[in-house]
Amino acid sequence: MSRLSLAIFCFLFVSTIVNATDVHYCDKNEEYEVKVQGVDISPNPIARGEPATFSISANTDNAISSGKLVIEVSYFGWHIHSETHDLCDETKCPVAIGDFLVEHSQVLPGYTPPGSYSLKMKMLDEHKKELTCIKFSFEIGFGSSSVADM
Repeated sequence: MSRLSLAIFCFLFVSTIVNATDVHYCDKNEEYEVKVQGVDISPNPIARGEPATFSISANTDNAISSGKLVIEVSYFGWHIHSETHDLCDETKCPVAIGDFLVEHSQVLPGYTPPGSYSLKMKMLDEHKKELTCIKFSFEIGFGSSSVADM
C-alpha cells in the first residue's frame, strides 16, 4: 500500500512540474523594472464557461502608484482579442517595493474554441512607460459547457 501512495505522490509531483506555465519576456535584451517570477493558471487547462484565474507573481525595485495591463490574445498565431485593465483593479495599489501578485479572473464564453492560445501582457505605469512585457501559452480544454452559456 505504501508503494502505491509513493507512486501516486511522485506522479502528482511530476505532473505539477510538467504543467508549469513557461513564461518569456517579450524582449530578451530588455531590463524590465518589473521582474516576473511565474504565472499560475487555474484551472489548467481552462474550462469554457467556467471562471479562470491568471496569477502573476512579480517583483519590483520601485513603487508603482498606478498603471495599466494591456493584454493581447492569439489563437494558433492569429490575434483574436485585446483588452486593457487598470493595474489597481488587479493588484493592491500603490504597489510597494518587493514581491507582489497580479491576479485576473475571467469567465470565457461557452463558445470559445478549445485549443492552444498565447497571451502577451504589458504592464505600463501611469506615464505609459513599459514596466514589463511577458508572453506565455495556455490551453482551453475540450470539456463541454452548457448551452445556456452560448
